[in-house]
Amino acid sequence: MSRDYPLAKVRNIGIIAHIDAGKTTVSERVLYYTGVSHKIGETHEGEAIMDWMDQERERGITITSAATTAFWVPTYAQGDEEKVHRLNIIDTPGHVDFTAEVERSLKVLDGGVVVFDGVAGVEPQSETVWRQADKYKVPRLCFVNKLDRMGASFDHSFQTILGRLTKNAIRMQIPWGEDDKHQGVIDLLTMKAYLFEGNMGNEIIEKDIPEELLAKAKSCRAETIEKIVENDEDLMNTYLDGQEISLADLKKVLRQAVISNKLVPVFCGSALKNKGVQLLLDGVVDYLPSPVDIPPMIGINPKNDEEATRRADDNEPLAALVFKLQSDPFVGQLAYTRVYSGVIEAGSYVYNSTLGEKERVGRIVRMHANHREEVKKVYAGEIAAIVGLKNTKTSHTLCAENAPILLDQIEFPEPVVSLRIEPKTKADQEKMGLALRKLSDEDPTFKIQTDEETLETIISGMGELHLDILVERMKREFKVEANVGQPQVAYKETITSEAEAEGKYIKQSGGRGQYGHIRIKVSSLKKDSDDNKKPKNVKREEHFEFINSIKGGVIPQEYIPAVEKGIKEGLSRGVLAGYQMVDVSCDLYDGSFHEVDSSEMAFKMAGSLAIQEACRKAKPVLLEPIMKVEVVVPDNFMGDATGHLSSKRGQIEGMEERGNLKVIKAKVPLSEMFGYATTLRSMTEGRGTFTMEFHEYAIIPQNVAKEIIDSRNK
Repeated sequence: MSRDYPLAKVRNIGIIAHIDAGKTTVSERVLYYTGVSHKIGETHEGEAIMDWMDQERERGITITSAATTAFWVPTYAQGDEEKVHRLNIIDTPGHVDFTAEVERSLKVLDGGVVVFDGVAGVEPQSETVWRQADKYKVPRLCFVNKLDRMGASFDHSFQTILGRLTKNAIRMQIPWGEDDKHQGVIDLLTMKAYLFEGNMGNEIIEKDIPEELLAKAKSCRAETIEKIVENDEDLMNTYLDGQEISLADLKKVLRQAVISNKLVPVFCGSALKNKGVQLLLDGVVDYLPSPVDIPPMIGINPKNDEEATRRADDNEPLAALVFKLQSDPFVGQLAYTRVYSGVIEAGSYVYNSTLGEKERVGRIVRMHANHREEVKKVYAGEIAAIVGLKNTKTSHTLCAENAPILLDQIEFPEPVVSLRIEPKTKADQEKMGLALRKLSDEDPTFKIQTDEETLETIISGMGELHLDILVERMKREFKVEANVGQPQVAYKETITSEAEAEGKYIKQSGGRGQYGHIRIKVSSLKKDSDDNKKPKNVKREEHFEFINSIKGGVIPQEYIPAVEKGIKEGLSRGVLAGYQMVDVSCDLYDGSFHEVDSSEMAFKMAGSLAIQEACRKAKPVLLEPIMKVEVVVPDNFMGDATGHLSSKRGQIEGMEERGNLKVIKAKVPLSEMFGYATTLRSMTEGRGTFTMEFHEYAIIPQNVAKEIIDSRNK
């Protein structure tokens, strides 16, 4: 099996950052300098290649991660074709609503370039993406961008990286001038200054370090060298003996330290002004791992549940992970796949070990943002998109059938904001179902459900912007017009005391009549820990229990299921505001029947009437969903955040510190959490984040319940 370049010269990297730090601008420069594009597309002009969706160009933000492939020969080896490296690059979104795109990209990448704004330094979303990279143990480089901006400070940005993210950051460069005096960069390993001139910074001019920066460069270099030699005993001894260490040795030890996450090199420049990007690419080649450098993938053999491993090798059995689905109007669904071992060939069959079924690979395309290049094979260590997989979804494993392996699934955060959506016309109804299904296949944080009480379609996502863009995509890509409203909370009802009631359904008309008569007792359902110990006459389901205490055949056995059915139907519509009744135990203990007129229908109606009357007597109450909420805010906003949660009927349960952030844990009613994402961001200058998950249903305070009941009864 031949490949056109060795695996050791492949780099799978992601460009990650806070929104507006300049990720896409860095990506565009990378494409230009590597020869993928012959014109630089600017984000602010809506021309960026990597931001290919209409909404991305209009809003000037990245919404979906875009993948591309480029080739790079390091600047110090220009002209040496043997030094050409293949870079598979993914440009990820920075906005918190699209955190799933970052999550899935980091899962399949070997290295990351984290971009920082030279004025702001570390920002909230930088911390989020850094934590995601820590979770997947992704080695990374930092690039302090925008050093040409007013108020830019490399030292301040570097200190925020040390203080908020990692103590292991080391300077590889310092800027030659900042603000409007930014000219180039000074490399601390080679002790040379570099200017970027000619067309779009194409020409790299090497110079001696200017006199006024020499002392600072020497002091920073000493600090950098010390941190590097700490990772190798021999180098440490050489350094302590006062001998000069060769550049090759320094690079070799630094590379090992970066791959094992012991050091994080920091580069600098200004992507918009075409300064420093080529040297950052050199850093990617020199220090970030190839697929060969990362530990073998560990999975489970689904046949015997034993651990299985796969090395990055074309001759190993196939193991690949589908990390993203995308609908393409021209070729259908694309399954973005990272191949860890083995080879996938167009036209062949692969085994989906997640589903336990075979899938046919139609075509394989290498993506350049939204442009496609068809290839016949994709080898170990590569990322490509597969066309033709029918049932494969995000996070599924593709492997060889004779050597199955199940790789770890990607964990996605739970959606936190919901909206009601309905088609505008009858024609839109069918199209909307199809569109929503396709969008939820693409995006695992986008969930669709039908509210059983209101029969409305509820869509849930990571934030209001997330849902706004998905609704817009539905209109543009699937031509579906929809009305979007506020979501409705699925309240429930229950009873708080015991009561008895009689249900009689007697109808006499010419000929055969209808006769059904029962007596029941209701009480609040107490859930036993051991369901196996319940008596035979007790039928228990979630939130409902039916006890058949009929003796001596006062109601014939064949009518009992009809009574139960009628009781269940009666519980589906509560007595206060028409919401479903839950946690009710119902004991059928007496009744009577008529030899001729009794029927299943009559007893069903009697059951329905009896349960409604019994529940009215048993002190019914409304229940609402309570969410477990975790709010993360900087220290100075803690008072505002706790006060605001308390005003939303929230119960603060505790606080803790996470780095220099405060974490507030609370229980808050779901009805109070709509729009909270926007409120929290505006309250904390965009630096606060929160997560929430369902905790329990609890009784609603009387004053709130009265409002809900009144509004429903209108």
